[in-house]
Amino acid sequence: MNSHNPDAFRHRYQRVEPQAPGKFEVDRNAVRTVSSNALFAGSHEIGIEHHGSLYRLKITRQGKLILNK
Repeated sequence: MNSHNPDAFRHRYQRVEPQAPGKFEVDRNAVRTVSSNALFAGSHEIGIEHHGSLYRLKITRQGKLILNK
């Protein structure tokens, strides 16, 4: 059973938009977010090196993300 509560993450998420060219409002508690389009750049799989181990982040046929070691 999945006990993950997605709302626990969403309350910390805040997209910060620029107020004026070159100036940004910073929320120190916001989670840094990266668009999956920017991360994958047209690919369906990327490698992530973490503490000497390689992880694979994949987009499934259903559009979900899977992380494997």
